[in-house]
Amino acid sequence: MSTAVGYAAVAGQVVVVGAGAPVLTGWMRQVRARLEGRAGAGVLQPWRDARKLLRKEPVTPIGTGPAFRAAPALLVASTAVVVALVPLLSTDTPVSGHADLILVVALIALGTLALALAGLDTGTAFGGMGASREMTVASLVEPTLLLSVFALSIPAGTTNLPAIVSGAVHEPARLASPAGLLAVAALAVAVLAETGRIPVDNPSTHLELTMIHEAMVLEYAGPDLALVELGAQMRLTLLLGLLSSLFVPWGIATGTSWAALALALVLFAVKVTLLGAVLAAAEVFWAKVRLFRVPELLAGSFLLALLAVTASYFLSGTS
Repeated sequence: MSTAVGYAAVAGQVVVVGAGAPVLTGWMRQVRARLEGRAGAGVLQPWRDARKLLRKEPVTPIGTGPAFRAAPALLVASTAVVVALVPLLSTDTPVSGHADLILVVALIALGTLALALAGLDTGTAFGGMGASREMTVASLVEPTLLLSVFALSIPAGTTNLPAIVSGAVHEPARLASPAGLLAVAALAVAVLAETGRIPVDNPSTHLELTMIHEAMVLEYAGPDLALVELGAQMRLTLLLGLLSSLFVPWGIATGTSWAALALALVLFAVKVTLLGAVLAAAEVFWAKVRLFRVPELLAGSFLLALLAVTASYFLSGTS
């Protein structure tokens, strides 16, 4: 791919996810509202909320250290780096060679760790509780993310995400295999847990017995809270985009054409919008599982990912 188109693809991914993540969240809330018989606040409400928060004065609790102050910026920055690395619009960019599976999962975990440290740094009961719950969930989610994508990397012979996606574009039979179906099921559950969605967590509640993510960020206000909310929205958009790139990769640019890149942008928006609508609609009919049942759900997804790796290994060995 030419240098100009490659850099445009990287910049386009960051801009589209950064600017579109709040819109996706507003769209999902609107879908839920309509299905529940409500009018809803509108698709652009998250942007209006962010504007309101940015006008407020930042407040830092007494006794907090650098972990609390740095976490919001670190969450957004680490997510933006991952967005630049993963193949959302193109598989051939100047940073494609660095988009290794282990690096991407580590950067995603870095944002989770930053928020957990910030929750502990406040010294409050809610912060410590949320951080403990979040790290328990993360300890089960991160291996599932690794194994589910690793199952797709075995036929490709590499853990480079653009190479995996490019191979899936040219050999779609991989995705219809038993390993591919098991991997998509495991990754879907991991995405729900990583983004704090129902049935693992409820992003719209502040009940002590149920909340995980919200407990860690209760002490944030003003611009810091706006960054935390933006980071969470970007992570949701990123993981839905990664899910679509890995299992519905058609339309991602693999050549040097500006037209192919423009088409990839449109199809990316369509795929993520549809996934967001499906997730929002499912949440209307799902109930949040009890907190002590969450590890069982995540352990089941890990088992699916492990089965996907095993099936992929044997299928690759017999082909």
